[in-house]
Amino acid sequence: MIIKVCGMRDIENIRQVKNLDIDMMGFIFWPKSPRYVTAYGSQIGIMPDNSEERLQIKQGQKQVSHRSCQRVGVFVEDMPQDIVTCVYNYSLDYVQLHGEESPALIENLRRTLDPDIKKGIRIIKAFNIATYDDFKKCRNYEEVADLFLFDTKTSVKGGSGEQFDWSLLEQYDGKVPFLLSGGIGPNDAERIKAFHHPKFEGIDLNSRFEIACGVKNVELLKTFIKQIRQ
Repeated sequence: MIIKVCGMRDIENIRQVKNLDIDMMGFIFWPKSPRYVTAYGSQIGIMPDNSEERLQIKQGQKQVSHRSCQRVGVFVEDMPQDIVTCVYNYSLDYVQLHGEESPALIENLRRTLDPDIKKGIRIIKAFNIATYDDFKKCRNYEEVADLFLFDTKTSVKGGSGEQFDWSLLEQYDGKVPFLLSGGIGPNDAERIKAFHHPKFEGIDLNSRFEIACGVKNVELLKTFIKQIRQ
């Protein structure tokens, strides 16, 4: 099972979490998010002016690669050229799109990135789910996305801590594998292990494992991941 921890921005917290048995780490490049990777204090910044800070950021994210933990950049209706810049500057392995990006935009983005900027770049398309009808829009993205991510339908783009009705996923009959997101917490290990779907690939963890916005409880994650991996 893929385990992705998202909403990371604190360098020391990144170093601690990357030592856990996880597969992906997500960095949010959306300025309206409370977990936006800003350049203040000990947080990771996107494009700081200070060259020393820039080096610290790259070193902080480089720690992720030591365990082959793949880096995911999360974007919400960003300009394609800005996404390309982030992929280049931060050696992102995945681009996760949380907005209303069109299939044509995603296809063009992949062609721009692969192979010249990031060979083998992968695309995650996120969808907010509340009813079965919300799965219909997935069909338009089956040829351009490598993974789907199903999240809770709220007024915010991810990190709400609210869980949607997972039984809705029984009605998902698409061909693209998916990650399960939306309010997964420390007490959900057994429920996740009992969840079965032929396209279920893994989970996305965020707000319910935090001690502060953008800072994860390492011991809580460690215990939870151990339960999942058993």
